[in-house]
Amino acid sequence: SKASIKYIPEKISSAEIKDIITKAGYTPKDLTFASQANAFEKEQLAYNIQKTKFTITLIFTIPIVIISMFMPELAYRNWILLILTASVFIVGGRQFYTGAYKAFKNRSANMNTLIAIGTGAAFIYSFAATVIPDLFSSIGHQPVVYYDASAVIITLILIGRMLEAKAKGKTSEAIKKLLGLQPKTSRVIRNGEEQDIPTEELKVGDIIIVRPGEKIPVDGEIIEGTSSIDESVITGESLPKDKKTGDKVIGATINKTGSFKYKAEKVGKDTVLYQIIKLVQEAQGSKVPIQRLADNISSYFVPTVMIIAVLTFILWFDLAPNNIRLSYALINFVSVLIIACPCALGLATPTAIMVGTGKGAENGILIKSGESLETAHKINTVVLDKTGTITKGEPEVTDVITNLDPMDLLYLAASAEKSSEHSLGAAIVRKAQQKNIELIYPNEFTAVSGYGIEAVVDDLKILIGNQRMFEDRSININSFTKQTDILYKQGKTAVFVSINNKIEGIIGIADTIKPDSAQAIKELKNMGLEVIMLTGDNKNTAETIAKQAGIRRFVSDVLPQDKVKIVKQIQNEGKIVAMVGDGINDAPALAQANVGIAIGSGADIAIESSDITLMRSSLLSVVSAIKLSKKTISNIKQNLFFAFIYNTLGIPIAAGLFYPVFGILLNPVFAAFAMALSSVSVVTNSLRLRGTKL
Repeated sequence: SKASIKYIPEKISSAEIKDIITKAGYTPKDLTFASQANAFEKEQLAYNIQKTKFTITLIFTIPIVIISMFMPELAYRNWILLILTASVFIVGGRQFYTGAYKAFKNRSANMNTLIAIGTGAAFIYSFAATVIPDLFSSIGHQPVVYYDASAVIITLILIGRMLEAKAKGKTSEAIKKLLGLQPKTSRVIRNGEEQDIPTEELKVGDIIIVRPGEKIPVDGEIIEGTSSIDESVITGESLPKDKKTGDKVIGATINKTGSFKYKAEKVGKDTVLYQIIKLVQEAQGSKVPIQRLADNISSYFVPTVMIIAVLTFILWFDLAPNNIRLSYALINFVSVLIIACPCALGLATPTAIMVGTGKGAENGILIKSGESLETAHKINTVVLDKTGTITKGEPEVTDVITNLDPMDLLYLAASAEKSSEHSLGAAIVRKAQQKNIELIYPNEFTAVSGYGIEAVVDDLKILIGNQRMFEDRSININSFTKQTDILYKQGKTAVFVSINNKIEGIIGIADTIKPDSAQAIKELKNMGLEVIMLTGDNKNTAETIAKQAGIRRFVSDVLPQDKVKIVKQIQNEGKIVAMVGDGINDAPALAQANVGIAIGSGADIAIESSDITLMRSSLLSVVSAIKLSKKTISNIKQNLFFAFIYNTLGIPIAAGLFYPVFGILLNPVFAAFAMALSSVSVVTNSLRLRGTKL
C-alpha cells in the first residue's frame, strides 16, 4: 500500500549515516585522511578506558572476595557486599549490559548476552537474598549470596577486553610512525617568496624546499638539486637512495644530505602514505572466510548455550533437595553461561588479522584484505613477470670484448654516448662511470634512428650500433662473429664499436637479474611452490634468465594481453596462482590470479590492481608475504582452538554432569577464570605474530 512506502532521499549526509549505524547498535568509524591521527588516539583512549575500568573494578572486587571468604560474621556483611558489587556493575559491567540490550533490540544474541544473563542472575538472586531473606526461609531455603562470583566474573572478563584494546592499539604502531613522520609544516615558494605553511594546506603544483635532515611532506618530483633520501619507513629498504632532478620523492620519507626543490604532485588522500594507511585499515577491518565460519558457529552456539543453561537450571531445581535446589540450580545456570561464553571466539580472527597486517605494513607488505591474506596461504604456484620483477628492468653492460684495452674502448664509447638519449647508450655511460672513467662530450654527434650513433671523440670517428648498421656501412665484423654468436645465445644485445671505420670491439648488454632473485626463487621452491616465468623476450633471453634464476618452466614471446590467458591455463590445471608483476603492464594478469602481488615502489595502479602490494622491489618480499599469510592463518586456527577448548571441556562440568559420580560442581568464579583464560590465550597468541621474522 501507499501508506507503507517510505521516502528515501537521493542524498544522505554522513551525519545521518552515522546516526543510523549508531541506532543499529554499532560504532561508525571516520576514514578520512584528517581523521587518521584522531582514530589512533581513540584506540589509545579505548585502551586507557578499559584499563581504568579494570583498575577501579579490581579495587572494589578485592574487598568483595576478602569479605566473602574470610569475614562471614561481619556486621551488615551482605549490605556491604551489595554496595561494593553494585559499584562493580556500574563501572565495569555496564558495557556488557548495554551490548546485550543492543543485540536484543536487533533480535540477536552475542557474547554480551551470556555475560549479562549470567552475572545478572547471580546478582539479582543475591540482591533478593539480602533485601528480602524471609522469602527464601518461607520456601525452606537458606539464602546464600554470590556477589563475589558476579564481581570476579566481570573483573576477569575486563582483562580480556583490556588486552583486546591493547592489541588493536599495538597493530597500528607502524601506521602511527608513518603519520608522525609527515611534517606539520612545509616550506614553499609562493608569490616569489619562501613561506612556511601547514602541510595540510599544500596544493598540487606547489614548489617545496627540503633541507638536509628534514622530512618530505608530500609526493612529488625533484626540479632542482640532488640528495640522498631514507625511504625505509615506506619501502623497508635500509639503504638511502640517491635522487636527482626528475626523480620522484615520497611523502613521510627523510632527506639525509643535500637540499632540493620539488613540485608537489600528490597531496592529502592521494599520497602514497594515505594509500598505505587506507589499505592497512581496510585489511584490518575485513573478514576472512574462516572468520565468517566462526561468526556462523557463534550465531548458533550462543542460543544453544542459553538452552543448555535453562535446562540445567530446571533439572537441578527439580532434582536437588529443597533446601539447596535454588542455590545449586542458580550456581550451575550461571556457570554454564559464563564458561560457555565464546568471548575468545570474537577475538580469534580479528586480533590475528590486525597483528598480521600490521606486521606486514612494518615490512613494506601491504595486504588489501583479510581474504587476500587467507588465499595467499593456499598458493601452490607463483608466476613471475621477468622484466622489473626478476630482473632490474634496465639494461646493463655485461661484456666488453675488444683487442684494445677495455677501459680505452669504454672511454671512447661512453664519451660518444654522452649526448645520446637511448637506454643502451645510457647503460654504456653508467658502466664507464662505475669504472671511474672520466668522460668528455663528443665534438660531433648524430643519432641514426634504428641503427645507432655517429660521433667524434678526441678527433676519432666513433661508430656505435647494431649489426645492420655496420653491414650498411660495409664495415667488416667477421673477426668478432664467434663472440657475437655467444652473446646472442645468452640472450644479450650485441653493440658494435668501430674507430675510424674499423671494428674494434663489441659490448654485450642485457637486463640482468636482481642480486636476491635467485635466492628468493630458491626459497619459494623450498616452500613447495612451483615457480613459472613469463616474458615478452625471445627464447634465448628467457632461457638465460631462467637458468640464472633457477627456474625450470618459462614461457617466452608473451604479449601483455596474453599473460591473462596463460594465468587462466595454469589455473585450469588446478593450481592456486599468485601472479607477481609491476602492477602496471601486468594489471590484467594480476586481477585474474588468485592473488595478485604488485612488486615495486607502490604506484597507484599497482595498489589498485593487486591484492598485495610490496613496497620493496625485491622478490624476497614475495617470500615474506606468503610466509606471513601462512603464519597468520596458522595463528587463527590456534586461536579458534583456544576459543573452543575451554568451552567444550567446561560446559559438562559447569552443568553438574559429574556431580552424581565425582561430587564435582564448578564455582562460577572458576568458570569465569576459565573463560577469561581463553581470551587471554587468544590475544597473547595473536601478539606472538609481532615477533615473526620475515
